Amino acid sequence: MLNPSTPQPLNRVHVFISGKVQGVGYRYSTFHQAKHLGINGWVRNLLDGRVEAVFEGTQDMVNAMVRWCYNGPLGAVVKDVIVEYEEPQGLGQFEIRR
Repeated sequence: MLNPSTPQPLNRVHVFISGKVQGVGYRYSTFHQAKHLGINGWVRNLLDGRVEAVFEGTQDMVNAMVRWCYNGPLGAVVKDVIVEYEEPQGLGQFEIRR
């Protein structure tokens, strides 16, 4: 069992969300959810209609954020979430990219 004061290792995922995910506030909702969970990284719209995001945090935090992506905000219709695991880079904040 882990001691709660022991720092948890960082995890990083790169996700691509497809479906009706643009024009429904997906990026802004992702930003607020990430802030709520203490996740660092970024989110942006892609020209092909998908949303792309990177999440860094503890395994539990990142898993919770990925689970959230499968539903997203009200009005979103998520068809697929592709998750790629990467080496953490130690990002210091969460931002919306243009």
